[in-house]
Amino acid sequence: MEAKVKTGGRKKGTPNKDTKQIRDNFQMLVENNMELLDQDIKKMNPKDRVKTVLEMARFVLPTLKSIDLSASKETEIAPVIIHLGSGINPEL
Repeated sequence: MEAKVKTGGRKKGTPNKDTKQIRDNFQMLVENNMELLDQDIKKMNPKDRVKTVLEMARFVLPTLKSIDLSASKETEIAPVIIHLGSGINPEL
């Protein structure tokens, strides 16, 4: 099967104008209502407050991908050796 050749539309990396406008409008809505949002969040019980803050953070902070840290037999972790030098008095 042959790869399709892109003949039109947005070039790679060009932001979608509608998406940008929606994000800008949402940002303005939040910025213009910060005091009200702050008051509403303070009225919540702790569990709902944390949940709300985490949900809102999704729109501001990048989402991190989970990684697998399981080690295989071939993986060897080298120890880190720190030389403190001769000027350190071990009796202190």
